[in-house]
Amino acid sequence: MNYQEVLTRAKDAIGPNCKVCPECNGIACRGKIPGPGGKGTGLGFIRSYQALRNIGLNMDTIYEARPISTRTRLFGRELSMPVFAAPIGAVGLHYNETYNDLTYSDAVLRGCLAAGTAAFTGDGVKDDIFKGTIEAIKALGGQGVPTIKPWSLAEVLIKAKMAEDAGTFAFAMDIDAAGLLVLAMQGKPVAPMPVETLAKIAASVKLPFLLKGIMTADGARKALEAGAAGIVVSSHGGRVLDETPATVEVLPDIVKAVAGRMTVLVDGGFRTGLDVFKALALGADGVLIGRPFASMVYGGGEEGVALYLNKVQAELTEAMLMTGAVSLEDVDTSRINLLT
Repeated sequence: MNYQEVLTRAKDAIGPNCKVCPECNGIACRGKIPGPGGKGTGLGFIRSYQALRNIGLNMDTIYEARPISTRTRLFGRELSMPVFAAPIGAVGLHYNETYNDLTYSDAVLRGCLAAGTAAFTGDGVKDDIFKGTIEAIKALGGQGVPTIKPWSLAEVLIKAKMAEDAGTFAFAMDIDAAGLLVLAMQGKPVAPMPVETLAKIAASVKLPFLLKGIMTADGARKALEAGAAGIVVSSHGGRVLDETPATVEVLPDIVKAVAGRMTVLVDGGFRTGLDVFKALALGADGVLIGRPFASMVYGGGEEGVALYLNKVQAELTEAMLMTGAVSLEDVDTSRINLLT
């Protein structure tokens, strides 16, 4: 099986809400929830994808050739590349019931491990979803980052301890899930959290704590104040608030605000290794990718996930080769061009 074969199989397997478009840009599925679309006009999703098209790569092949390395470390874990699967939940609702949240997470975790990197896994209304993903991560030697929704403090503390006991190398909270009113409709409300509450969570375990859903420099500073070890610059795929800016547009100010004091990851419209290169050049330490993994799982299971990640790594390696960056540390703003 190759990447194109996985895409072909996904078109038949993933329906009815996702069409596996040639460009996963949010246009055909705008407003489609349930489904993979962005909320309302879909601009939060669409802008993130389109903003990446406005960044060019500066080609330079006049340099002494050396081996190219995409290897990185995240909280002490050695990884093949700074690319991770983003958490996706309720796959049976948004795609179809060929996979549920547990079987989907298992395929993504195993595929990411096969490619030398890791997946962030999701959380859900039913307790067995988080418990099941934790068990899957534990079975893989802790190679995964469980992501907890902003439930009550008591529940979050219990789940954080479960993550620690399972040997995960970090845990996260998608704080922007506070906008998912559908969870309250299912009897499990979520809500924003103040710095003081987040600080209690960060201090509850020895694991690094990441906050996913940061879109402003002030938000990043508050995450830092709360003791978070890292953040994910993210608009939740444009699915909780319409008309947000592109994540890549707010990334530089956020990187500047934290000034190297915490790990900065980013998601939102990233599809290729060239996109990953652009994020790294703007100061991110790594990239999360979401929707394409759904196509890979439905079209090829864990093998599809590994194929996609190998493709992204090859594209990132090529971008580095053709811009004179032989290590990730070499990828900076001198390698890109902000197009008008």
